[in-house]
Amino acid sequence: MHGEYKMPGGKLVVVDLDVRDGHLAGVQLSGDFFLEPDSALGTINHALEGQPEHATETVLAAAVHDALAADVMMYGLSPEAIAVAVRRALHEEPDA
Repeated sequence: MHGEYKMPGGKLVVVDLDVRDGHLAGVQLSGDFFLEPDSALGTINHALEGQPEHATETVLAAAVHDALAADVMMYGLSPEAIAVAVRRALHEEPDA
């Protein structure tokens, strides 16, 4: 499954994933944003891996936020934008 979101004032966020037994699997985040350190990308993928298929944007964004160290810098990207891309990958409309 594939979802994209262009964050207002930010960059393109792309998420590719599968669903296995009702949970996110094989999550891969990409796009034209920047992260420091680069290892934060793996942390984000890992934070989303195993989340329930029907988790809300709020839950997904919180999982990403909570997994990242305080010193991680995100340029053109936010946990909320990642959550929107995940919901789009699952072919569901973002939370209102």
